[in-house]
Amino acid sequence: MKILLVEDEPNVVSFIKQGLEEYHFSVDAAYDGKMGLSLFAKNQYELVLLDIMLPYLNGIEVCKEIRTNDNQTPILMLTALSSSDDIVKGLDTGADDYLVKPFKFQELLARIRALSRRKNSGKGLVFKIADLELDTNARSVKRNNQVIKLTPKEYYLLNYLFRNKGVLVSRSDIAENIWEESFEKGSNIVDVYINYLRNKIDKGFDKKLIHTVTGMGYILKEN
Repeated sequence: MKILLVEDEPNVVSFIKQGLEEYHFSVDAAYDGKMGLSLFAKNQYELVLLDIMLPYLNGIEVCKEIRTNDNQTPILMLTALSSSDDIVKGLDTGADDYLVKPFKFQELLARIRALSRRKNSGKGLVFKIADLELDTNARSVKRNNQVIKLTPKEYYLLNYLFRNKGVLVSRSDIAENIWEESFEKGSNIVDVYINYLRNKIDKGFDKKLIHTVTGMGYILKEN
């Protein structure tokens, strides 16, 4: 796997690059946002590790620019910012996942492997229910032939619901599969993203497809 690492701290670059190369990953490093975009434009990468606090262009701006032309390459944000608002902002710009500094190398490795599996899962499949369609090859979503733009996290959430169509999935199931972490009691991140998704694929349509089973979870079905 060829990875682009965009990080301005030399010690962090050395730590990540050396560790990943020991696992036979190929890593190119950029030390600011402009350099990161330049390398991304010139090469084919299978994953981007992107710090938020960068010179010239910050990680949010770099992520937005990448997503204007590329909705396929997974982006993992590396951030010292751990508030929910900062995390949601990063994900909403098009990032697929985040990792808060400082982190253990094995945790980074696990996130990379998870994103790689997620990218390749259901490759080439087209899921359908009622007039809603998700094309995993194009990573596109349509309802009643209208294109619906989803953030990567919303896309993965809908993909997961499709792969479990007609099956009740709990909040903890969703959290562990989409956020790759245990569900913390009191967290409402799953409910927040379900609402985001409903506003895009159910709002304005007579037939609702995402249903809540009170106290248990969610299910994607026609009625």
